[in-house]
Amino acid sequence: MSDDIARRRARIDAIDEALVRLLDERAEHAREIGKLKGAGPAHHPEREAAVLRHVASVAKGPLSSEGVTRIYTEIISACRALEQPLAIAFLGPQGTFSEMALYKHFGRSVQALACASIDEVFRKAESGAAQYAVVPVENSTEGAIGRSLDLLLATPLKICAEVVLRVRQNLMAKHGAPGEFSTVYSHPQSLAQCHVWLSQNLPRAERVPVASNAEAARRASEEDAACAIGPEIAAERYGLAILAAGIEDDAKNMTRFQVLGQNQTTPSGRDRTSLAMTANNRPGAVHELITPFARHGVSMSRIESRPARTGQWEYYFYVDLEGHQDEPRVAQALAEVRAKAPFVKVFGSYPVGEF
Repeated sequence: MSDDIARRRARIDAIDEALVRLLDERAEHAREIGKLKGAGPAHHPEREAAVLRHVASVAKGPLSSEGVTRIYTEIISACRALEQPLAIAFLGPQGTFSEMALYKHFGRSVQALACASIDEVFRKAESGAAQYAVVPVENSTEGAIGRSLDLLLATPLKICAEVVLRVRQNLMAKHGAPGEFSTVYSHPQSLAQCHVWLSQNLPRAERVPVASNAEAARRASEEDAACAIGPEIAAERYGLAILAAGIEDDAKNMTRFQVLGQNQTTPSGRDRTSLAMTANNRPGAVHELITPFARHGVSMSRIESRPARTGQWEYYFYVDLEGHQDEPRVAQALAEVRAKAPFVKVFGSYPVGEF
């Protein structure tokens, strides 16, 4: 048996050496492509999405397609950094789901800039202090993130990618077992999302809401009788052990983030377009606006309204379309909508985020 283990380990070592040589070759090609592009952006979400879809499709196991995608995200991130170091603004602090969304899309070879508010995230990217911004826009149970939608109306930034992150809540502490804790810290939304589990497993623990899951983890790291609820990145950041994983009441809870930048992406083959529009204040006006999408075979995956804050009972309608705005059918539908609507702003077209 020991001879067989030694032989297989030797084979692994040889494979590792070959992989490193191939990775170096890949990085060199990526760097040369960067030189050929000149001053253009290093991050091309449509190309990176196509690469990730391809490697996931050829994964035959035992590695899962998700595992292969995670590995390649980091390979792409490291190669991209050779071409251009990127600074990415996100809603902080560190150790939150927003930071996890940033790393899921960009990988770890970037500078992550934690911001105190969604407004600051937008300002960082608008001013050039960051090349991109990552903002939450929608939660599958809580609904739209209003401030993000409001700021999209005025920003010159374009949506160039989206990230869909499963909201996986975990119980974490320095040590101990769930029944030993007298206090559980977390963001109010996380406490609400884990209500059933907490009632069954920590019925006597005081639930203390704090400003963020990262702050909850920090407090739990300083108290022996306290635990926290939050993402695994918070446990990693503050040296906590995960005592129970996936304790959220809704296992399908997702948060959708959008990546904002200065440049519009080209079609990737599986894209979404987001926009906002207004309608005239008369019967049938909204129906008239969405009819062109049906006429041209463009599917709407989302439509919702928000007050325009003019004091005149006017509304913005936020719409997500399946397809890229450069595709003929989408372009024709949008042209008809622009001819009918008092206001239309296309926020961007971007590759559909993978779960």
